Amino acid sequence: MKREAVILFTRVPYPGITKTRLMPVYSGKECAELHACFLRDIYKECKKTGRTVFVCYTGLGQEKLLKKILPNVKDEELMLQQGNDLGARMGNAIQKVLESGYDSCVLMGSDVPELKAAQTEEAFAGLKEADTVFIPTVDEGYCLVGMKSYIPEAFQNQAYGSGSVLEHTIRAVKEAGYQTKIFGAVNDIDMPEDLLGLKERMRKNCVKAEDSYTYRYMKKHPKISVIIPVYNEETTIVKLQEQLKKLPDCEIIFVDGGSLDRTVELIEGKYKVLTGAKGRAAQMNLGAKKSAGDILFFLHADSELPDNPMSEIRRVMRQYRWGCFGIAFHEKHFFLWTCQVISNHRIKDRKVVFGDQGIFIDRDLFFEIGMYPELPIMEDYQFSLTLKERGEAIGTTRHHIYSSSRRFKGNTMTKLRIMWKMNRLRKMYRDGVDIEIISRMYKDIR
Repeated sequence: MKREAVILFTRVPYPGITKTRLMPVYSGKECAELHACFLRDIYKECKKTGRTVFVCYTGLGQEKLLKKILPNVKDEELMLQQGNDLGARMGNAIQKVLESGYDSCVLMGSDVPELKAAQTEEAFAGLKEADTVFIPTVDEGYCLVGMKSYIPEAFQNQAYGSGSVLEHTIRAVKEAGYQTKIFGAVNDIDMPEDLLGLKERMRKNCVKAEDSYTYRYMKKHPKISVIIPVYNEETTIVKLQEQLKKLPDCEIIFVDGGSLDRTVELIEGKYKVLTGAKGRAAQMNLGAKKSAGDILFFLHADSELPDNPMSEIRRVMRQYRWGCFGIAFHEKHFFLWTCQVISNHRIKDRKVVFGDQGIFIDRDLFFEIGMYPELPIMEDYQFSLTLKERGEAIGTTRHHIYSSSRRFKGNTMTKLRIMWKMNRLRKMYRDGVDIEIISRMYKDIR
């Protein structure tokens, strides 16, 4: 009876050390928790093969944490990684297992939670015909390597992390006179956008949360992308970034529409900044396409958030597929109070929401309805009407966003005229008046 072994090669999941490229969409703690879920899923699949499973880890002194994540692993199945670089550590692990009496072994990484027992079985079957086998990743690396005898050339002088590591490794193995077999590529999870693909594939494959630690975790911890369209906002952009401190562990994307002032210059380097064609709808759509969140939150540059806005969004999204905050104004004026009441009542009565009320929406739903219509004006109004026509119920938060009153300058009569004009523009839109005509009547106040 041949002895075969699996080596699960991993870091010990520790906050700030593991899966850091998934930040800031996930916090350091969440990255570690997600990585622990990867490990549980992969280890479960490895055990299904009936082979001995060694866990080869970095993180001296972290054995207790590792055994908490994988409680069934035995002490003799734990191996500390040894070597000055990744190639040396992988090679030493394979060499050690083979020299301990195993006829063959496969070594796999810990960032491929979709790798199944059947694929590992295929790799062992491939070793009956070849000296070494590989399962590639879609980024041209590999997540599994298997051998019947230690082949040092496979791990020497390799540029790990580059897109050509698999190609170079196979060339080195063949030049050393060994046969190799390559199987179908799988997806490894390194970047925030990889998580989107993972969730989509799991949904399409009808994976159940109870069958996957990874899927269960992602469903319980939906991530939020905050998308902020900006154009000539140098007077508000610094204050806005103070507001963003209320949004920890979120992906924050500014989308500039070609500002002519210092807007972009004043955005801190820790934030993602995109540049696109001017137009709030086009800018928000671009931000959504480049985002990685499960929930998309569209925020105006002159808005002021309540405390704990993310917890309010998550509370609403447990029951609804889209929602908003509603608005309030700091300025104490009867007219603005009336405007606030009417705007917030409109949400409940007519199911219509405007952009300054802090719209947030399930990512899938956003793309299902075709994103924001790329109109020069009324994109938020039509967005609401489209969702209303679909019968999508809207949820509201307990607290409001404070909106700027900069559009309502002047005395009471001036404010009233502006409000009447905006109501008239919406009526014109419903009546089918050319949107360009309506747009020209809506003065840009920046």
